[in-house]
Amino acid sequence: MDINETRKRIDLLDDVLLRIFNERARLALEIGHLKKELSLPVFDPAREKRIFARMKDENPGPLDDDAIVRMFERVVDESRRLERITSHKEED
Repeated sequence: MDINETRKRIDLLDDVLLRIFNERARLALEIGHLKKELSLPVFDPAREKRIFARMKDENPGPLDDDAIVRMFERVVDESRRLERITSHKEED
């Protein structure tokens, strides 16, 4: 396989990741609405720890566990940001 074919495969995976990230964000928005209705805080450190632990347990490599956690920390941070934005919009 040459470099261009490999890059095309990466581009296809990036397209899939983009769809997955946006679907996850939509679900985070739903969670934000539910948390507001239930008067739950946006930040749930226990839930986040469980997410990171599960991702490390499921990680087949070649990325090491620290890299996986850093990536998911960013994804979770963005989800939490969306939840906060949604919560503030509903208050207006």
